[in-house]
Amino acid sequence: MARTSVEKLLLSGSTNGLAILVAATVTPGDLIHTAHATAFDEIVIYAYNHHTATVGLTLEWGGTGTGQLIKRTITFQTGASLEIPGFVLTGSLVVRAFASVASKVSIYGHVLRATTQ
Repeated sequence: MARTSVEKLLLSGSTNGLAILVAATVTPGDLIHTAHATAFDEIVIYAYNHHTATVGLTLEWGGTGTGQLIKRTITFQTGASLEIPGFVLTGSLVVRAFASVASKVSIYGHVLRATTQ
């Protein structure tokens, strides 16, 4: 019988759990997380806008093709908002982000990695 274990991890683009500042304004965006090659990564992402106006945020979910861009509007200074509630990636796919204004959106989050043994 296979056994599944789950561990909570930092976003791989984060240093020690600190915010990832989105400096990129075009593709390819800044690295947010690289999924595991075979395990399932359930990714939770929050965004905070510390600008004085609304900022557009684009998440490149595993690539830049059709259906892989998640576009969000981040209202200014209203606290961190949940942008990705736990979508799953695997296969070493990468999540990147870029914004309509450089260095005004910070990304926070975590990963729940499920591994079958």
